[in-house]
Amino acid sequence: MAAPAAANIHATAVALDAGRGVLILGPSGAGKSALALRLMALGAHLVADDRVDLRHEAGALLAAAPAALFGLIEARGAGILRATALASARIALVVDLSESETERLPPMRHSEILGVSLPLVLRLQDGHLEAAILQWLRGGRQA
Repeated sequence: MAAPAAANIHATAVALDAGRGVLILGPSGAGKSALALRLMALGAHLVADDRVDLRHEAGALLAAAPAALFGLIEARGAGILRATALASARIALVVDLSESETERLPPMRHSEILGVSLPLVLRLQDGHLEAAILQWLRGGRQA
């Protein structure tokens, strides 16, 4: 059975530009929006917060915000903030905050979403997840 071509999921997405985005997964309260805000403070742009519309197009996974949430991000304790947002972005990396990385040099991990296989990074405990994500988006990872 073929993978669906589109879905709306509980996640957050930010991007350096339209071609280099990260999809942040995890349960409620895991820190998806907080991680997105930290990435935005380092130059990333909001794509979508809380709900992400995904579609499989020409072998790529594209992310966008539902219209009602476009340009909005939650900052726990501060409220719903307005942000400059990209209309959509191609997802290049998936971060899953529901699991922590235990290996110093982990194997290349992947996540398949809507039939698209994407590199996967788990939560890092050393406090440098934002920097690692941005560098991955800029330069990739040495296998």
